[in-house]
Amino acid sequence: MNIQMIEAAATRASGITRRTPLLSAQALDAIAGRRVLVKPECLQHTGSFKFRGAWSALTALPEDQRAKGVIAFSSGNHAQGVALAAQKLGVPAVILMPSDAPAAKIDGTRSYGAEVVLYDRGRESREKIGAEIAAARDLTLVRPYDDPQVIAGQGTCGLEIAEQATETGVTEADVLICCGGGGLTAGIALALEARAPGLRPRPAEPAGFDDTARSLLSGQRETNAKEAGGLCDAILTPSPGEITFPINARLCGPGIVVTDDEVLQAMALAARHLKVIAEPGGAAALAAALFHGTEIAGDTVICTISGGNLDPDLLIRALSG
Repeated sequence: MNIQMIEAAATRASGITRRTPLLSAQALDAIAGRRVLVKPECLQHTGSFKFRGAWSALTALPEDQRAKGVIAFSSGNHAQGVALAAQKLGVPAVILMPSDAPAAKIDGTRSYGAEVVLYDRGRESREKIGAEIAAARDLTLVRPYDDPQVIAGQGTCGLEIAEQATETGVTEADVLICCGGGGLTAGIALALEARAPGLRPRPAEPAGFDDTARSLLSGQRETNAKEAGGLCDAILTPSPGEITFPINARLCGPGIVVTDDEVLQAMALAARHLKVIAEPGGAAALAAALFHGTEIAGDTVICTISGGNLDPDLLIRALSG
């Protein structure tokens, strides 16, 4: 993995992915006690950053291989990203999704023309099922984070952060990133290392699913005690990726762990003051920025809202809190 791969992914994505803005609101600054700049990837195609990695991975495939079709496993955001990328490129897509994924994400994935296969993530291995289907149908597996081209695509978000921070006059800050398997974190970290070394990437995770934070402390890949049942479905993974963790261990500052209540508050504040919709997993970094100020350095913090795909009742719950 290197900056050249990220730049190549950015070239292939030119005119396709959206350059999301950096947003701010005085009310958020007041809560955080510092300037808060928010990168709303919930405004990206399919409602999350995952389209970046999906487009990068599919466009990097040889044409004859891509034409046979692709398969992916995801709780929803990677699923939709791959489904839309495949639709735009005119290739078949099979998406393996947990049966307890939000209905909005399952419906969204189907709306892009993908074949959806549901599984029980508490009892079944998505990796095993995905590998079996891929072999039987001669499909290319597009992994949600442990794929160099996926990481490169997510790194295009980091290139934008580096450019926008410079435009805003920010040369030093913690950059808080919603973290599941670590693909977005690793991609942004590599981009910042090359383009904005004064910006320090830091993963944000929900309590009980803080495998990356614990792994950064121990120096080895740690595993969560459970894989399902948390509010932040988009970033619930068993452990950091084999490819992503060495990158994040080298480049990231300490992880920040947030509670479900903090996430719900961050969702409500994003809606009220930024006018953007954040799903729980997508609001983890904003929750860290707003409610964990003692763990953050500097007078400015940058954070991602990594996705905005959620069922309406959950948004109502957040706004009613």
